[in-house]
Amino acid sequence: MRLNLPLWLIPVIYAVASLIIGILFPRLEHEYLSSYSRAMSASSAQAVLSSVASGMMSLTAIVFSIAFVIVQFSASAYSKRLVLLIGRDPILYASLGMFIATFTYALAALSYVDRDRDGKVPYFSTLLVIVLLAFSVILLALLVHRLSQLQITQVLRTVGNKGRTVILQTFPLAGESASIDTGMLKERAKQIPSSVPLQTLHYSGPPRAIAYFDIDTFVRLARDAGAVVIMECAVGDTVADGAALARVVGPGPGISSEALRAAIHFAWDRTFERDPKYPLRLLVDTAIMALSPAVNDPTTAVQSIDQIEDLLQRLGQCDLDVGYAKDAKGDLRLIFPMPTWDDYLSLAFDEIRLCGGASLQVLRRMRSALNNLLRSLKHADRVDAVQRYLRHLDDGIAHSGLDELDRAMALQEDPQGLGLTRRAR
Repeated sequence: MRLNLPLWLIPVIYAVASLIIGILFPRLEHEYLSSYSRAMSASSAQAVLSSVASGMMSLTAIVFSIAFVIVQFSASAYSKRLVLLIGRDPILYASLGMFIATFTYALAALSYVDRDRDGKVPYFSTLLVIVLLAFSVILLALLVHRLSQLQITQVLRTVGNKGRTVILQTFPLAGESASIDTGMLKERAKQIPSSVPLQTLHYSGPPRAIAYFDIDTFVRLARDAGAVVIMECAVGDTVADGAALARVVGPGPGISSEALRAAIHFAWDRTFERDPKYPLRLLVDTAIMALSPAVNDPTTAVQSIDQIEDLLQRLGQCDLDVGYAKDAKGDLRLIFPMPTWDDYLSLAFDEIRLCGGASLQVLRRMRSALNNLLRSLKHADRVDAVQRYLRHLDDGIAHSGLDELDRAMALQEDPQGLGLTRRAR
């Protein structure tokens, strides 16, 4: 069972726990473990605890000020949506929570040093503060490592890895047994949209993104009702108030609207989960921002295409017709929109082609990626789509503002963009 708790609760839990323990444990130690209080002098304990408390307060302010500046710079240099990679990182919140817990508990323990002018020291609390300090140093190192991952190469690799993961989880490989009866399901699905819907589910509330569908729940609900659920929205769509979410078609009594709505998971932003388009969207955003006149960094666009090519290579080997779900008896129960190969190809290259139409480096790298796709694809329709795209790319170069020599250069294939021509046309 998943607990979708907000990440800001992590430092709050740390703070509340340290405050409660800081109130109770030093008091219990003062009452029942006073025999250990002479293991450290009061002045030494005060020096240690006060230094830790003040130092951790300053460190928390400095570290997180620098972190927010780095994140803001990354957002302006790469893509606004890439901020979520660090903004949703549990290490960031765990570090903040541990820093707060350390200085909070240090202050609580400090209040029990020589409390009754008897020279007693909360010895175990002092040791606990030192342990918290050690964990804080470890989390600080992890946080610095995370921030170093904001280098563009690391960011693109991270997005690419997430894309590879979601492709593996979403699609079966072409030819696997899971896709044998896809043709039959598609034929059955063609007959359903003409039917009169038994009920239509509408969204109510502020605009939110579709995170994912609970397919097993939809199949169970449709099977019990003897119906078919047809989704009107896709994963990644942002729906507004009143938008149609799903239609139920069948002779049965219908399905509870609450149950249908509970099987659709919403988020305030698009997520990587079960959305193969989103990693491509982030990579394209990074590429076109790099190609803007304000940044003018075509090499970053080329590095983005490196990851885009790999994701398309993997998508090209998959069965993309997975927008159907059946029950145990083989009856069609759920239809939901999924992108076609042309959709992925357009998403991956259209905006980069338009924004980088004057960049020889980008044009040559795109040609290399498309030719590599041609060599790897086995589906004839996908090969035709890539060939059409190559012709479209050629037409764009022919009608561009490039001179004759630059057009000849743009018609070359180079996986590095510029630097090592592999094949002339």
